[in-house]
Amino acid sequence: MATSSRSSKAPEPRPSRFPGERLGRPQSGSGSVARFGRRFVALVIDWIVASLIANAITGSWNAADNAQPAHQLLVYGLWIAIMIVSVPIAGGTLGHRLCSLAVAPLNGGWPGLWRPVVRALLLGLLIPALVWDSDSRGFHDKVAGTVLVRT
Repeated sequence: MATSSRSSKAPEPRPSRFPGERLGRPQSGSGSVARFGRRFVALVIDWIVASLIANAITGSWNAADNAQPAHQLLVYGLWIAIMIVSVPIAGGTLGHRLCSLAVAPLNGGWPGLWRPVVRALLLGLLIPALVWDSDSRGFHDKVAGTVLVRT
């Protein structure tokens, strides 16, 4: 019986030169993958919006009351709800839009209803957002089949 000297191992893909290259995205400008700075600013804006809504709901603007776990849980739930509602309607949250970002499905078009739900619930776990690939896509975007891009 002859043995083959050829390896059955698949060739290693070459590293991307920039985030989004493997996805067919440009290196910069409109349609390019959003970088960390814009993502972080958008997240802070969305958290502030959720906090203001929670304050309006509870009628409390006192910092001591707002530090209570129940209030913070309300803010957290509102933050997730904002993502679920605003992505299919506006292509992103208020924070995304103010930072010139949008959530886009990999195959283009409208993100639909299920992608924002999956993306928001996974993002709410926080860990998937901290696990990124070479295209700067978090686990939440990979599972939902989306990418956060510049507009």
